[in-house]
Amino acid sequence: MKIFVTRKIPEPGLDFLRKYHEIEVNPHDRVLSKQEILQGLKGKDGLLCLLTDIINKEIIESEPNLKMIANYAVGYNNIDVKTATKHKIPVSNTPDVLTDTTAEMAWALLFSVARRVVEADRFTRQGKFKGWAPMLMHGQDVTGKTLGVVGTGRIGSAFALKSKGFKMNILYYDQVKNKQIEEELSAKKVELDRLLKESDFISLHMPLLSETHHLIGEKQLKMMKKTAILINTSRGPIVDEQALVKALKNNWIFGAGLDVYEHEPEINKELFKFDNIVLQPHSASATTETRTKMAIMAAENMIAGLKGGIPPNCINPEIFKI
Repeated sequence: MKIFVTRKIPEPGLDFLRKYHEIEVNPHDRVLSKQEILQGLKGKDGLLCLLTDIINKEIIESEPNLKMIANYAVGYNNIDVKTATKHKIPVSNTPDVLTDTTAEMAWALLFSVARRVVEADRFTRQGKFKGWAPMLMHGQDVTGKTLGVVGTGRIGSAFALKSKGFKMNILYYDQVKNKQIEEELSAKKVELDRLLKESDFISLHMPLLSETHHLIGEKQLKMMKKTAILINTSRGPIVDEQALVKALKNNWIFGAGLDVYEHEPEINKELFKFDNIVLQPHSASATTETRTKMAIMAAENMIAGLKGGIPPNCINPEIFKI
C-alpha cells in the first residue's frame, strides 16, 4: 500500500514503514498547504500527519482509498475525527511516550520564569554583569510554594508528581478525582477559581475543547496573585493571548512560560516586549528519544490500521463495532 507522510519524522519511524509499504515524504521542511496535502494524498491508502496539518472533511473525503490516519502527536484537534469515523477510517495518536518529556518542559519553564534564567542570561551576555549585588535579579523560591495543576491526565499527573522534591502544596482542577496524586502528594481537588486565587504557580495540561477555549482569560488572570506564574505546555487557545499581554503589561502576575500559542505559528508580537515571559517554539516533546518513540508509534499505528486491525492507539475504535 501507499502512505503519504506530511513532513519528515525521525528515520526509525520511516524505516519501519518502508519495511511494509511504499511511502512518499514531504520533501520540504515546512508545513504543507491544503492543496499540497490534497496532491500528496492522491492514490494513497494511509496518511501520517502532524499536529500542524489541518486534516479537514475536504481532505479526508478527497481520497476514496484512504484507510488510515496516524497523527504524530498526542492531541488530535487538527483532525476532523467525526468525518473519519463516518467513513470508518481509524485515527490514531501517540500518547504516553511524551508524557514525562512534556512534564519536564513545564518544570523547565516554571524555573526559568521563577528564577529569571533567560532574562539573566541575556543580561550577562550583554556585558551588564559587574559582579555580585544584593538586589540583582531577584526571582522567586519554588520550594514550599503552592502549585496549581489544571488538568491531571497523563501529563498533568506526571508534572504534579515531579514536585515531590520541592515539598509543595498541590491544588488541582479536573473533572474527576485523581487518587494517585491525592495519595502521593496530598493534593486537593478544588474549583478553578480557588486554584487561581491560591496558587503561586499554575500549569495548564488540558486538551483543547470548546469548553477549554480561553479557559484562562482576563477574569481568570485578575484572580491570580501578583506573584503568580502561568505555564502553558498544552494548547495555545486555552489562554486568551491578548488578555495575557494585558496581564503582563499591568503587572497582574509575575510572569509566564509558554510553549504553545493561540494562533500558531503566529505569536502576538506584544509578548516579545516583556522580560518576564519565556517563549518556546512548541518544543515540549523535543528530545531525540521521545520524538523517535513517537515516530515508531505512529508507524506501528499505521501498519496495524492498514492491515485492517485496530491500531494500538486508536481514538475512534467504535468504527470497528459498527
